[in-house]
Amino acid sequence: MKNVLKILAVGVAAFFLSSCGQTSDDELVVYSGRSQALVESLVEDFRAQTGIDIEVRYGNDAELLAVLSEEGDQSPADVYWANTTGALANASQKGMLTTLPDSLTSKPASYQSKSGKWVPVTVRFRVLAYNPTAVDTADLPDSVFDLAEMDEFEGRIGWTPTYSSFYDFITALRLTEGNDTAMDWLNNMQNLNPKAYSSNPPMVQAILAGEVDMGLTNHYYVIQTKHGGKEGYFEDHEHYGEEGPNPDANIETYHFKEGDIGNLALVTGATQLQTADNPELAQQFLSFLLSKQAQEYAAQSVNEYPVIDNVSLPDYMWDAKKASQLSPEYDYEQLQQLEGTLNLLREAGLI
Repeated sequence: MKNVLKILAVGVAAFFLSSCGQTSDDELVVYSGRSQALVESLVEDFRAQTGIDIEVRYGNDAELLAVLSEEGDQSPADVYWANTTGALANASQKGMLTTLPDSLTSKPASYQSKSGKWVPVTVRFRVLAYNPTAVDTADLPDSVFDLAEMDEFEGRIGWTPTYSSFYDFITALRLTEGNDTAMDWLNNMQNLNPKAYSSNPPMVQAILAGEVDMGLTNHYYVIQTKHGGKEGYFEDHEHYGEEGPNPDANIETYHFKEGDIGNLALVTGATQLQTADNPELAQQFLSFLLSKQAQEYAAQSVNEYPVIDNVSLPDYMWDAKKASQLSPEYDYEQLQQLEGTLNLLREAGLI
């Protein structure tokens, strides 16, 4: 595994160097685990408003962490913008991050980092997506735990057991409820003969096509299907089909009871790296991500929830405070404990 990561790091690092060249001393360099379609627009706004020369290098969280480890003290990166708090905690554990000033960490109204080494940027929620023509909500359970024991749903449920957001869900499940409870849930779910999908978009398409009636996913996949959005993996109608987003699509979002792990909040975040040559510029960019402008863009265009107050949401999104009350409280940095989750999924025969 270590050799694979090293090869990955070298390969991605070589790509970065060949495609981007050397950086200047007055340039802000951001490593982004968020998709380019989202980052690019916000970066252009930041550049236009500040005149700061900013370069963004893209990859998934695992790739970027491997590159940062390979580059070490020689990394040109000033900011790491991550897709998960687990990746941020991983970077912190490896000594890559610096403690941020109170002027930054006090800006978010919720989802703050306990370590003070990163700031939350947006929030996604786990939900049960379902086809309302095939499922009566009165038949749906109060808890995701009960879902796994409902034999009447056998063969009708979709899930994504090899996908990153599912890993985060299982990690939070086993750390809050214990490995035995998490394994029982996985085994009970498998007894229902669920259909597995590689990621959330094909599972959503399967719900629309009647292949399954419901599936555990993140809230914005349903919103994107019905109302559109700008995330990179939804471009060119790949997710919607030729017709594009459809407000009347036969898919809706179901929330379990308040505090249920099935409503888990998944947080994205950003941080200043120890290697930052321009800490003031890095903190200025982090402050921009927490500005009302950037937070409203994320809500309106990507349908993710803001982490600051008084942000306007589309009328088809839940009120942010109501949404936040659905999720159980947990330490967002715990999501770095991925290896135990992978071991559990291997034991269950899912990966």
